[in-house]
Amino acid sequence: MARNVVISGGGTGIGLAAARGFAAGGDRVLLVGRRREVLEKAAVPGALTYAADLSDVDGVRGVARYVADELGTVDVLVHSAGGNGQLEPKADSDDPLDVAAHNWTVNFRLNTLTAVLLTEALRDRLASPGGRVLFLSSIAAYRGSGSGAYAASKAALHPYAFELARQLGPRGVTVNLVAPGYVEETEFFGGPIEEARRERLIAETSTGRAGTPGDVAETLHWLASPAAGHITAQVIQVNGGAERGH
Repeated sequence: MARNVVISGGGTGIGLAAARGFAAGGDRVLLVGRRREVLEKAAVPGALTYAADLSDVDGVRGVARYVADELGTVDVLVHSAGGNGQLEPKADSDDPLDVAAHNWTVNFRLNTLTAVLLTEALRDRLASPGGRVLFLSSIAAYRGSGSGAYAASKAALHPYAFELARQLGPRGVTVNLVAPGYVEETEFFGGPIEEARRERLIAETSTGRAGTPGDVAETLHWLASPAAGHITAQVIQVNGGAERGH
């Protein structure tokens, strides 16, 4: 039976790979993101699209109304929206405190608030039983990110997801997170990274290779399947063992 799948950040990278996987399985997919043109070019067969800034309450209300009208029930909710706050517009000041406040605010809006607002807007529409909520965390939540802000914004999703799992468990809804490491073919770095950095990131893995969007998408697809129905409040590491060190 076809399911209704809502994927934020579904126009590129991991979100797009996940969307294609669900669509290939016969599910009805709704792609949500900030850039309408990117969503429309995603080329996911049969997918619906809705452009909205998920860090904006009114934008999320618009998504909720659209879901109510077009889908009704949400079987799978995948939070792939977010990213590297360093790619966003810089602070208007050189003062260190202004810069810190800007960077932390930007990262929490991108990676935490977007997921929380969309979840809260759609939680009453999650299929009961059988609903799935899936968050994209990061290896940075365990190892840091250099600036602290991005890592903290991803780590903040963990306790939220764990509490959500307890709240929604009686309804037969599971809530899990996936923590990728270095994944190529995404927009996370804003373009190709230096070869020396790439080699270092790959060397940290036990598998000797970079991750792909497909690696993460397949894990999300499995967590959304009936086979994973007794798995909830977990963080699944998809980073070639890099989180454990090498």
